[in-house]
Amino acid sequence: MDGEKERKKERTRRVPGAVVAAVIRFAIVCLLAAGCATGERHDGEASDAARNAGSAETESAASAQGADAGLHSPGSAAKAEDRTGVSESVSPEGERNRHHDKRGGGPQPQAGQLTAGEWSDLDDWEGWTDQLNGRDADRYRKNWLFFGFDRIAVQVMDGERPVADAEVTAISGKQPLWTARTDINGMAYLFPVLFDEDDQRAEAPNGYGIEVRAGQAVKRVGETGFSRNEPLVVDISDAPRPSDTVDILFAIDTTGSMSDELQYLEEELKDVIARVARDNGRQLDIRLSPNFYRDVHDDYVVRSFPFTRDVDRAVRQIAKQEASGGGDYPEAVEEALREAIEEHEWSEEARARLLFLVLDAPPREEAAREIHRLTRRAAEEGIRIIPVASSGVDAATEYLLRFLAVSTGGTYLFLTDDSGIGNDHLEPAVGEYEVKLLNDLLVEVINRYCGFGKATL
Repeated sequence: MDGEKERKKERTRRVPGAVVAAVIRFAIVCLLAAGCATGERHDGEASDAARNAGSAETESAASAQGADAGLHSPGSAAKAEDRTGVSESVSPEGERNRHHDKRGGGPQPQAGQLTAGEWSDLDDWEGWTDQLNGRDADRYRKNWLFFGFDRIAVQVMDGERPVADAEVTAISGKQPLWTARTDINGMAYLFPVLFDEDDQRAEAPNGYGIEVRAGQAVKRVGETGFSRNEPLVVDISDAPRPSDTVDILFAIDTTGSMSDELQYLEEELKDVIARVARDNGRQLDIRLSPNFYRDVHDDYVVRSFPFTRDVDRAVRQIAKQEASGGGDYPEAVEEALREAIEEHEWSEEARARLLFLVLDAPPREEAAREIHRLTRRAAEEGIRIIPVASSGVDAATEYLLRFLAVSTGGTYLFLTDDSGIGNDHLEPAVGEYEVKLLNDLLVEVINRYCGFGKATL
């Protein structure tokens, strides 16, 4: 992947479709005012102008004509094909939505419109470590003070059965350095030197001790080094079966900059909550918590709600929100994380604890140390941070979000331009990915962490 400077140059070369549309609409409206307009419209831009002129009849005819002609926004389908190889993964409805003006002329918000991709650096560890040695990643690691991504991958098994929610700790001498909990596949990832400065970071000379606790069972393994390829497998007897409890918390940025996508996100999240409860409610004990945050000096910094099994209540809480406030670029992300991680009653035993962080802006750089503390705490509690990057996210924010996902056993989600909704989305500095509808992707991710999707190591 090219460096950030090249990506900025590439974005600069592309003229946003909304700007072109605005120029065309302005010219046509001027012609209408001079009495020079014709009654026939042959393209999607002209039908936009007719709508702006207030002619409902022309709007209907032009919309039908555009649909019959199979109009496409320039290059959008080609971009999806080039990037994913699965351009048909975007629904026909999603394809049509690309033609709507991003500044307010978009489709009526409903589920199944936003498009997104996923990238797991934990599953592409060799690529991730190579990328961390690049100029961009090195700069952003220093910005956010995430230094040593040397990891110890541990898989806890009880015979042939993976052990979920086991507590795994890396120890140097008698000092615990990093604690994480295993996922449904029995995997835990330990980062004992994550926040050590470059000149202090070194592997323990005698390796690290590993301690595993699962229910009443305890096992210790000594002299383990950083994982290169295969995980360290620790076999433990009489481990408890996975809990049926699943905790899902949404922490959503509701500042003014999120206004272009928030209504759509609300519909997507309501749909996801309903589908997960419908599909898994008989098998799992699902608890939900929607939370919202803005910035200091806004009318609220964090508006939080406790976990509930009442799906309708969680949906109503999301539906009441609107975007407002903010002002500068950074927002109170650290306050949202602190509230989510430390002020909620997460289940002591759980099949999965998922924290979806939906945002378009980073915290302030001076909050880095607090972010470190909360990251370590999330890993200890088995809370997997899963960012959902929206329009407005820049490269520095992308790297921070990927740092959070990697260090807590999460995965990185990001909205894409393929839906035509919202402002421009940053092309992520990741490998090849598939574009999917956001609501489908969220359900897929939740099911996977609960053990109903494809197992990954």
